[in-house]
Amino acid sequence: MEQKTYIRIPRDRVGVLIGPQGKDKKRIESALKVTLTIDSETGNVEATPQPSQTDVSVLFTVKNIVHAVGRGFSPKRALTLLDEDMDLLVLDLEDYVGTSRNAQNRVKGRIIGKEGKSRALLEDLTECLYSVYGSTVTIIGSFEMLPVAKKALEMLIEGAFHKTVWNHLYAYRRKMKKERGELWYEPPRRRETR
Repeated sequence: MEQKTYIRIPRDRVGVLIGPQGKDKKRIESALKVTLTIDSETGNVEATPQPSQTDVSVLFTVKNIVHAVGRGFSPKRALTLLDEDMDLLVLDLEDYVGTSRNAQNRVKGRIIGKEGKSRALLEDLTECLYSVYGSTVTIIGSFEMLPVAKKALEMLIEGAFHKTVWNHLYAYRRKMKKERGELWYEPPRRRETR
């Protein structure tokens, strides 16, 4: 039986997934050796491995990449999920602030910040990518950093001052650098005397 996976994305994201002259669709198909069948009316996407693709686990990666594009990422940023150490995390703002559009817009404004500065700093400090689309915030990051990115996001959603969140992230980064430094520390070599 032929393996396939199905994903539905918002109709307004179908054009982004396909790209100009189908360039982005072709890039995904080429990178993963799959065939994407996209229904622009419904937003349904069917992914089928090409005959040369023997690893059916690639369908999980395709699903994540298409889902990321559907949640607001550009195809280029979504393709960072090709790295097996990267994963996707979707947070629904309704779970945190309810269905009020005003509350959701306020929170989205806190996450994005003036001229996108808060989101840029979040991305820099957590080494993750963020997308704010509809009532969701989606994060692409390493397994190590996703929990940190989620915690920072939840702090912002719950109303913590931006400075408090940045200080939390700076402290985490200092701790990680110290741990990595101790882990990879090599004592200086002694000079050989003849």
